[in-house]
Amino acid sequence: MAVTGDETEAGSVAAGDLANSQMRNPTSNRLKAESGVGSLGSQKPLEDALQKRALRLMKNREAARECRRKKKEYVRCLENRVAVLEQQNKTLIDELRALKDIYQHKVE
Repeated sequence: MAVTGDETEAGSVAAGDLANSQMRNPTSNRLKAESGVGSLGSQKPLEDALQKRALRLMKNREAARECRRKKKEYVRCLENRVAVLEQQNKTLIDELRALKDIYQHKVE
């Protein structure tokens, strides 16, 4: 059975000539497969893939949100530590000055 261009576009291709029609028009077959047109069970896998993607994106957003929260908490802790250490450093510098003054008065 010979396949003409009209038969390929109309979708009346015999099973043996399927490879020939795919060679002539591979783009339309791929588009049909991607859109779910022309294949009986391809709608369910497409929905599953979209559902998996949506779930993955949602989990990724949650993970990113949690990561940002942890980072803010970490930075906040570092800022608090800096404040405590700066205060401690100031106290130690004041104590050192006082001890130097006491030592200089004893030497004189």
